[in-house]
Amino acid sequence: MGTAEAVGAEGAAGTGRGTVAPPGLPPDNGAVVQAATASSNAIGAAPRAHLKPNVCAIEKGNIVMTRGEPSPVLARTLYVVATPIGNLRDITLRALDVLGEADIIAAEDTRITATLASHYGIKGRLAALHAHNERQRADEVIGWLAAGKRVALVTDAGTPAISDPGAALVRAVIDAGLAVVPIPGPSAVIAAVSVSGLAASQWLFCGFLPATASARAREIERLRNFGCALVFYEAPHRIAATLDALAASLGPERQLVIARELTKRFETIHRIPLGDAAAWLAADPDRKRGEFVLIVEPAAPSPPAEIESHDALLSALLAELPLAQSVRIAVAATNVAKNRIYERALALKKASAG
Repeated sequence: MGTAEAVGAEGAAGTGRGTVAPPGLPPDNGAVVQAATASSNAIGAAPRAHLKPNVCAIEKGNIVMTRGEPSPVLARTLYVVATPIGNLRDITLRALDVLGEADIIAAEDTRITATLASHYGIKGRLAALHAHNERQRADEVIGWLAAGKRVALVTDAGTPAISDPGAALVRAVIDAGLAVVPIPGPSAVIAAVSVSGLAASQWLFCGFLPATASARAREIERLRNFGCALVFYEAPHRIAATLDALAASLGPERQLVIARELTKRFETIHRIPLGDAAAWLAADPDRKRGEFVLIVEPAAPSPPAEIESHDALLSALLAELPLAQSVRIAVAATNVAKNRIYERALALKKASAG
């Protein structure tokens, strides 16, 4: 999520409401690093050092999980590695394996990734790859891979290419005939949906809405009647305007989940009707801090049209055309289910014959 999924946690001396930025970055830049604990400092290479060989597989249904030694980190392979969105302990063992063995780590912001690398004793060379140089850097990455290097791609936090740089590089590497391997892990959108409590079997990840008010309103209006939950990322300086726009277009009664600063010290998950969200946000200035995931419940299904309201059209068609053709035309004109139109047409035909 780029700065929206910053590695770190709020916290400082005193009230704990400030942020501590990595060297070279100003405070409140959305990229703060969680203070390391004594116990987490020992993690780094320790899990890999104590793994014992065991190549057995655990099977359950059609799912097979391997266990044993870490998989080798292969040359000529790009690894797309998810990194913590706040709590440094959320990094996976596989991510540590890959980052520890990578020759080069392509990072959205090398200063942020350097803090993660230092915390876990990762020594690979860092190379900047961000939204402004991704396409140009892709050729260089392909050159490294072709030369037999092991390259890992990371974003500031979360999973690369999810509202973050990475997709163009991955495509270029694939087109070059080289291997790309995902190393799954933290993702703000997945974390937020998992605790939303919304009974939505489908959801649509919309990423960041447009920055301008008019474009934002048009995009929300386009999404208004989608029959799935809508998931957005938002930054602190736009959160108030976005909540107002969502309520205006989607209606005040739809339920909203606000997930703020996920996995960090001041993590907040709040459920509220859209119409009350602006007041909730304004009630405490601290609620506007950090990065946000917003989840809006699906639009209510439209009530089925009363089939009788189409009797005039059906009767006129039946007076001039065969039943099957009348039904086809009526379905196209009304968007009512074919079986309902057919049943009503039969009823009307029977009534007129009687």
